[in-house]
Amino acid sequence: MRKVNIAVIGGTGLYGMDDSTTVGTFDIDTPFGNPSDSITVVDFDGKEVAFLPRHGRGHRYLPTEIPVKANIYALKKLGVERIVAFSAVGSLKEKIRPREVVVPDQLIDRTRSRDNSFFGDGIVGHVSFADPFCPDLGRTVREIVASLPYPSHDGGTYVCMEGPLFSTRAESNLYRSWGGSVIGMTAIPEAKLAREAEICYSLITLVTDYDCWKLEEEAVTIDMVIENMRANTEAARAILKEIVARLSDDRTCGCAEAARYAIMTDKKLIPGSVKRKLDLFYGKYF
Repeated sequence: MRKVNIAVIGGTGLYGMDDSTTVGTFDIDTPFGNPSDSITVVDFDGKEVAFLPRHGRGHRYLPTEIPVKANIYALKKLGVERIVAFSAVGSLKEKIRPREVVVPDQLIDRTRSRDNSFFGDGIVGHVSFADPFCPDLGRTVREIVASLPYPSHDGGTYVCMEGPLFSTRAESNLYRSWGGSVIGMTAIPEAKLAREAEICYSLITLVTDYDCWKLEEEAVTIDMVIENMRANTEAARAILKEIVARLSDDRTCGCAEAARYAIMTDKKLIPGSVKRKLDLFYGKYF
């Protein structure tokens, strides 16, 4: 199987990569079931990039239903070391307007029904998540976004809610009081599992609405989200083109060894079936 260094995970409205040549399409088996969809490897301005639509083509998976473990495993199996993910979000701040871009550097997890770790079933591990997005990759992404002619915001806190319903006004105002910048439904467990898999992960959010806290704005509807997401597509493609062109193959961050000292369980007591399942990630540590 070919090895690809960079992967793009597309969110709502971003189901493919235009201006690219398809190199191959891969259906990858994983111990965690099937990924959201086939992974398409494309030649993007001379670099090979793996693309995976988070919700599946045709938008088939609810945020809670996304097979994130299978997605991360499949990308790791392809050799991916960096993930650049896109996500539609609502704004929690007056200054962050619809159709603008935010590259968050912090995250608040408000999910409650998601399997968010590869550890368990006989193996205990704890990976640092103080900085939930790769600082090095995030810095590069923020510099690129700021250099392009699209309204953008450097940093901010992403609040990840369970969904699929949008927030109540009380919830929206609570998240604002916490200092939240944007709100979405998909960064968790994606960011957590990428860190456990020792893959650099950065998230680019595309603002579609003001959530529901802004009383003078109409309440969030899916039509509003889709309309503004389509308007954001041009920015997403331009940003992606620059990121792929400027990313080097060398990693200087700590993501590549994020799980080096994570495993607490006596190696002799880890079940063989669990070792086999997680060998792709942690075989070098067993």
